[in-house]
Amino acid sequence: MPVDSPYAARLGSIPVERREVEVLGSTTAYWVYGPQGASVPTIVAVHGFRGEHHGLEPVVAYLPGVRVISPDLPGFGETPPIPGREHDLGLYSGWLAEFARTVAPGAVILGHSFGSIVASAAVAGGLSTPRLILVNPIGAPALEGPKGILTRLAVMYYWLGARLPERLGTMLLRNPLIVRVMSIAMAKTRDRALRRFIHDQHDTYFSRFADRDVLHDAFVTSVSHDVSAFAGVIDVPALLVAAQRDDITPIEAERRLATLFPDAELVEIADVGHLIHYETPAEAAGAIRRFLTLPVERGR
Repeated sequence: MPVDSPYAARLGSIPVERREVEVLGSTTAYWVYGPQGASVPTIVAVHGFRGEHHGLEPVVAYLPGVRVISPDLPGFGETPPIPGREHDLGLYSGWLAEFARTVAPGAVILGHSFGSIVASAAVAGGLSTPRLILVNPIGAPALEGPKGILTRLAVMYYWLGARLPERLGTMLLRNPLIVRVMSIAMAKTRDRALRRFIHDQHDTYFSRFADRDVLHDAFVTSVSHDVSAFAGVIDVPALLVAAQRDDITPIEAERRLATLFPDAELVEIADVGHLIHYETPAEAAGAIRRFLTLPVERGR
């Protein structure tokens, strides 16, 4: 049974168009939200691990008047893998750089979670942008944090999914019970309707990866890198939107991360974990609008 989005009314008022473009010799599917025109502020938004463009739509709902260009990462959603390539950080950061230069040169770059690593690596590697926005940034090595043991369990899970016979491995990686456990672990809200929406989003979109090899590559990349490796060479203003109850990167690590950038602003959101984009999109969008010196939308 479909679960209603609490953000549907706002999102429904924003125009959206699906498009495709060739990047690194393969087709990238992307969605353009909001108005057109040369004077419209533009953001290229990169989703997180196992996600796709739908995940950032609640934030988009609070950004009317902004053009948000939201691609599916290679191997996820409607974008196929890049043929013949390992889907490591070099692949993803290079893909983002070419995508942004082709579709929206000079746009603001935004990354959520795993997307924060990809976005930071691309900007550090030379992708030109006036500003960088990181939501739930991965600010410290995943294996070293207070939840390092859970990360090691995840490493075993994805390793097993890649080593079992293909059919069994894929079934394990797409197992709905495991997906639900992941969703429950990340959600912090006590709002039952919002929790149902979050779980439905993960049930619907969390298993839309192309194959287990791409998923394993992306997972290894996500736990082998973090934003701190790139912060010191990013010479544009950066906004970090962090959660005070994030189990993946503790808020203390996010505070340290902010000091590594030459020019960074840290906005902390209370009572939320790694799902800022689902649980507190209005607060995230408000921080983004202030960072871009745009009027802040009122209401939830």
